Amino acid sequence: MSLSPQLIQMKDNINKRMIPATGEEIAVVGLGTWQTFDVGPSRGETEPLREVLRTLISKGGSVIDSSPMYGRSEQVAGDLSTELSINDKLFISTKVWTTGKENGIRQMNESFRWLRREKLDLMQIHNLTDWQTHIKTLRDMKGEGRIRYIGLTHYTDSAHDRLAAILEKEKVDFIQINYNLAERNAEKKLLPLAREKGVAVLINQPFGSGTLFQKARGKQLPEWSKEFGCQSWAQFFLKFILSNPAVTCVIPGTSKPNHMLDNIRAAFGPLPNQQQREEMVALIG
Repeated sequence: MSLSPQLIQMKDNINKRMIPATGEEIAVVGLGTWQTFDVGPSRGETEPLREVLRTLISKGGSVIDSSPMYGRSEQVAGDLSTELSINDKLFISTKVWTTGKENGIRQMNESFRWLRREKLDLMQIHNLTDWQTHIKTLRDMKGEGRIRYIGLTHYTDSAHDRLAAILEKEKVDFIQINYNLAERNAEKKLLPLAREKGVAVLINQPFGSGTLFQKARGKQLPEWSKEFGCQSWAQFFLKFILSNPAVTCVIPGTSKPNHMLDNIRAAFGPLPNQQQREEMVALIG
């Protein structure tokens, strides 16, 4: 596997990949908000998240992913990004997660309000919930200029065949799926198909809900990982994902600024080659 020609890599600059539908470039590491941004309004709860956002932006990142399923996450992300005056620097994605056309429209309008946006970068159908209904609404919203991209999401291997079947028939701009060193089912069909169809790919659960850190506990980073600029296990796991040329951006969630800094450092420098990927799987996968 050779590195994708879509990877835009410059010394000291964050690596970016192109969204196939338009050629727009986005940084390869972003931020998920599941659980981590579902906090109360007190300064003590929101201040670490404010620093997480500052870190993301200061290093050249832009993608933030949320959902109405995530409690207060949309509202917190919208409030903090507005307070920080960084809305114009962000690529905001969220989801519709309900059944029925009118319920979907109502929920998406709430997301615009919580995120304090008149236009959203990416609206996704969460876990394929009533996708055949919502995709028609999303196409209308895209035509009206309210959203820029349309996507589909899921978080389990069992949904990959269903997603692939949809991609064969429907035109979407993004999919968001699970993929990591311990969960590599997406490599079999879905990731190659997304690349063939010109669909951008966001990756959720890059650490396998923490299981990868458990696998690495007590182990030292291999010396050869320095060849692709690896300084931590988090970067090791993220760089494995990013070395698949079908992946556009990975969105690890965190509420800790130091973890955000560690994660986004995976977006700099070289990525593992095919031999190194195989060694990573043998070591941890």
